Amino acid sequence: MTDRPPETPDGPQLRTVAMPADANAGGSVFGGWTLSQMDLAGGSFAAEFTEGRVVTVAIEAMRFLRPISVGDEVSCWCRLGEVGDTSVQVRIETWARGRGRGKAPEKVTQGVFTFVAVDEAGQPRKFG
Repeated sequence: MTDRPPETPDGPQLRTVAMPADANAGGSVFGGWTLSQMDLAGGSFAAEFTEGRVVTVAIEAMRFLRPISVGDEVSCWCRLGEVGDTSVQVRIETWARGRGRGKAPEKVTQGVFTFVAVDEAGQPRKFG
């Protein structure tokens, strides 16, 4: 595991702050909230790449490494994975910094998401 977020020219695809409504009674953010942030980031990344609408079709190799706390700044970094005729794989790392973490961000989760480019009728479309 690296100790620094990926370096990309545009920075993270998504950055947000975990709020009390996103957490359980112990103050740790729900895994589903984290997953939805990653899906938003990956979908945005895939839509830019395919130049149009995409839908999530698979999530692989999801791994939660550390909990996220209320008040943490959460950033999702995306990298292009395998590319097909109608699909694109996006590798997503999520990093958090803030309350209880000091100033250095820590990787909290990672996963591989697959998106399919779709047309106006929701049918797969070729891109590229």
